[in-house]
Amino acid sequence: MTELSAAVEAILFAAGDSVPVARLSLVLERSEEEILSAAEALAKEYEEQGRGIRLLRLDKKLQLCSAPAFASLISKVLEQRKPPVLSQPALETLAITAYFQPVTRAYIDQVRGVDSSYTVSVLLERGLIEPCGKLEAPGRPTVFRTTDVFLRTMGIQELSQLPPLPEITGSEGLEKLQKQIEKLQDPENSEQMALSEVVKG
Repeated sequence: MTELSAAVEAILFAAGDSVPVARLSLVLERSEEEILSAAEALAKEYEEQGRGIRLLRLDKKLQLCSAPAFASLISKVLEQRKPPVLSQPALETLAITAYFQPVTRAYIDQVRGVDSSYTVSVLLERGLIEPCGKLEAPGRPTVFRTTDVFLRTMGIQELSQLPPLPEITGSEGLEKLQKQIEKLQDPENSEQMALSEVVKG
């Protein structure tokens, strides 16, 4: 392990959350490309050695987390109750937010055809979406976007890795949208975590 890799590892471990690559570059006085290269080397080392931690790239941030294979054991030790699987309305709301962000709750309501207040609050509580500002419109409604937790949960590094958006026409379009999201949740992908099994490292 190089000195740079060790420094990146130490900072991410101490942070306990995602850290912008730009911030690491500034503090360590190395280019972002060098930071990412060191991170990739660390991630490969963790995986090849079967370590209990993983290093994830989440858009322009890096984060250490527990290996998905140990999620159930961690939950038992920390006495965490496994949260219920997201409901169909919550999955619809999450899919709409992921593809059309930033969005207002009114927009989500319009697409779904029903009030989405409760489902939006559920996704906020799970940390899958977050407020990201106010819309310059009467009432200045809050706009929402997906989070790093969403990226980690879906097993992707950035939103551009979401599957192509299908044509949306009523409920049939929403079903296609949900199927596209669900395709990313392949149980054979050991690096991704189910929506109900997110465990921070």
